[in-house]
Amino acid sequence: MMGGPMGDKSPKSMRKQADQKQSKTNNDNRKKQAAVTAKQVATKKK
Repeated sequence: MMGGPMGDKSPKSMRKQADQKQSKTNNDNRKKQAAVTAKQVATKKK
């Protein structure tokens, strides 16, 4: 019996969801940081 109502409340799948959220947040932060760095570099070149 997989995928029952209790299925997604298992610690393993909860942890997996948390990891996915965490990695998405890290990716977003990295993109923001890259954009900021690119702007700083462009400003310095002028």
